[in-house]
Amino acid sequence: MGRTSRHDQSSPLLDREVGYVRKPHAGRLRVALAFPNTYWVGMSNLGLQTVYRLFNDLDDVVCERVFLPGRSELAAALERPGSLATMESGTLVRDVDVLAFSVSFEWDYTNVISLLRLAGLPLYAAERSARHPLVVIGGAVTFVNPEPLAPFVDVVAAGEGEVLVPALVREIGAAAGRDTLLHALARERGFYVPALVQVRYGEGGTIEAFEPAPEAGITLPVRKAALAASAGADPPSTVIFTPDTEFGSRLLVEVVRGCANLCRFCWAGYNYLPVRAFPADRILAIARAARVHANRVGLVSIALCDHPEIDRLLSELLAMGYSISPASLRLDDLTEPIVRILRESGERSITIAPETGSDRLRRVINKTMTNDEILDRADLIFRSGIENLKLYFMIGLPTETDDDLVAIRDLCIAIKDRMMAHGRPRGRVGRIAASVNPLVPKPGTAYQWLPMATPASIERSIKRLRSLTAGIDNVYFSLKSERHSFYQALLSLGDRRVAPVIVAAERNGGQWRAAAAEAGVDPGFYVYRDRSADAVLPWDIIDGGLKAAFYRSEFEKGLREEWTLPPRRAAENIRLLPMVP
Repeated sequence: MGRTSRHDQSSPLLDREVGYVRKPHAGRLRVALAFPNTYWVGMSNLGLQTVYRLFNDLDDVVCERVFLPGRSELAAALERPGSLATMESGTLVRDVDVLAFSVSFEWDYTNVISLLRLAGLPLYAAERSARHPLVVIGGAVTFVNPEPLAPFVDVVAAGEGEVLVPALVREIGAAAGRDTLLHALARERGFYVPALVQVRYGEGGTIEAFEPAPEAGITLPVRKAALAASAGADPPSTVIFTPDTEFGSRLLVEVVRGCANLCRFCWAGYNYLPVRAFPADRILAIARAARVHANRVGLVSIALCDHPEIDRLLSELLAMGYSISPASLRLDDLTEPIVRILRESGERSITIAPETGSDRLRRVINKTMTNDEILDRADLIFRSGIENLKLYFMIGLPTETDDDLVAIRDLCIAIKDRMMAHGRPRGRVGRIAASVNPLVPKPGTAYQWLPMATPASIERSIKRLRSLTAGIDNVYFSLKSERHSFYQALLSLGDRRVAPVIVAAERNGGQWRAAAAEAGVDPGFYVYRDRSADAVLPWDIIDGGLKAAFYRSEFEKGLREEWTLPPRRAAENIRLLPMVP
């Protein structure tokens, strides 16, 4: 037993890995951990790597991985249902005890169906029996809205793996049978058993209530499971290194969980509260041990500088010889010491998200930075020698006007002027890449009741932006159409009745319009309908910790163009506050 870098059978992928686990199966709970995408994508996912470690840290569990075959191999594989096997030992997935999915993205929902088919398992939980593996789903989507996937799974693990994995294994070990296990799990914090919950619909098709089975003895909603504090927890980090992945042999390590900024559109900001920093000494110890396998470190956080020892972390990682890449940076993360260290570690590009070009609209969405501050940070970035900048913007935001679209153009030109001022004297002018996406209102945010902007409205904004930004040298715009976001919104905002659409889309190769028609589902009911009068929303089945009254208050503050400042920002200069006419 233990971690190894070799395999006793011919397996090119395993031969190039360092850190995977081999254990004898006898007497152990056998878990197939499935990532519903390819190995290349899945092995770059920190959630997958963390759950793999959490399972295998338990002596009475053997956890092995399963991925979706590549596109060129998938069709042939689907002709052999039941042939899906784990990487580490080649065990058929249909023979394991638990099939655990780690799902992070809505677009992977059809891949969940493909993996169930490849495993030779009935798609719907109601069609499976105790002789089949227990199908569990966890990952980021469980914090938001698990309902579109609920009919396919026995158990939804809603929350953070550090709490959920030990509880799942404990209950499996104690249960006398499948039915007893499901009832026991449904009484544990963080576990949602869809079969024990019925949905009652009203005349208009909206949800009136979630009703637990009378004999279940459970209360609703299901409270998400979360680490009370990070002080005693190991930071999630890469445990298997391989060159055959999107990030190569880069060490990924989570630095801070949660974000206090509370941007009104951001599900992660709300749902990973409270903000918890992982111990600096543990992060650095992991980095030292991994240095033999990696020369780049990716710092995973949506609030990097909320770590109280961030300067020390960056300095010591740099001293170890790491090139440092933050997974994302808030604008207020960009202090001079941090930008300098990133530049010294080899970074040539930074990504920031102004979200819009106007201070007014930033107050609406609670993005607590001004254009003056953004330009100040841009000047710092280019002055420090970093040449390229990627910007994220959104359209279709509440109260958006044409002036806000013009402001995106003007802000990009002003940022470009800073880039040119520093790049020309050096003889190296970089580029600015601006990505523009329509807003998809997300569950568990202040915008969860909003309809998505109509196709005509989004197309008008895209056409207008194209005309505004045509011919701006060194600034490259990527404008995502409404069509791409529409079905993401359906999967994000849907309920159990969307499940047949997912099945049909998996079968027809992702033709979502045809899939919805086949399933008899009107996507517009979920995407373009105002939900403010709905008694119950699909995602109300999970209690993420914040109440509807808070979200409504935040939405109303946005309409008044008022910020809700995080503690650190509230203590800063009063100039952040909006001017009252």
